[in-house]
Amino acid sequence: MSYRFAAILAALAAPVFAQGQGNSKCADLPTESQLKTYLSGAPALSGALGGTVGGLFNGARMWGAVVNRDGEVCAFTTSTSDASQVWPGSQAIAKAKAYTANAFSLDSFALSTARLYTFTQPGHSLWSLGQSNLFDPTALQSPGAQAGKNKIAGGLIFFGGGVPLYKDGKIVGGLGVSGDTSCADHEVAKRVRHMAGMNPSGGATADDIVYGIDGGSVFTHPKCINTYRNGQFVGEEAPAAGY
Repeated sequence: MSYRFAAILAALAAPVFAQGQGNSKCADLPTESQLKTYLSGAPALSGALGGTVGGLFNGARMWGAVVNRDGEVCAFTTSTSDASQVWPGSQAIAKAKAYTANAFSLDSFALSTARLYTFTQPGHSLWSLGQSNLFDPTALQSPGAQAGKNKIAGGLIFFGGGVPLYKDGKIVGGLGVSGDTSCADHEVAKRVRHMAGMNPSGGATADDIVYGIDGGSVFTHPKCINTYRNGQFVGEEAPAAGY
């Protein structure tokens, strides 16, 4: 084979490699097309994790993002064919949720972003944690773009929608979902992880969202508009008071 012919073959192969994510550290994680399939199928999931998602749109208008263990963005997409019908601001939130869930989870300790809510409120032990790693806006790209991948977007989010991802009991990255209420985001993220077969060793609900109805806990997350958990109605967000 001539050097010129070999160079041509390499050039032709390059785009295929890029569309396959182009990062060996992403190999164990969902691709963009797989992520889109999981996101779009999550609202209709049946079984113990299925049923109504709740929120504003029943989980039908979502951004999803996946990062590897290094925190690098491996895949991101929307659940809809028309990305303009998902909140544009949710792309950054989904990427930050994925980064957060991965950043604070271990092989033996799965920590969803929903469980960080109380810790990070004023007067609690992790107040101001969000200032430690700000989101990089240059990581924002249109769906299908390659430029936003393989870089660390950063950002820390402390409400529902981010879960760590596991393979054979080992953490391999994180998933972030945004586009509805934070409670609905968590429900979709939990379902997507389950559909991908990437639950922690404790199972799909090992790091499930915790509400006040479960009793007092440092992991408690507030209810949202039209809140459901695993298909069961939980309640409504408390109305504003005092102002």
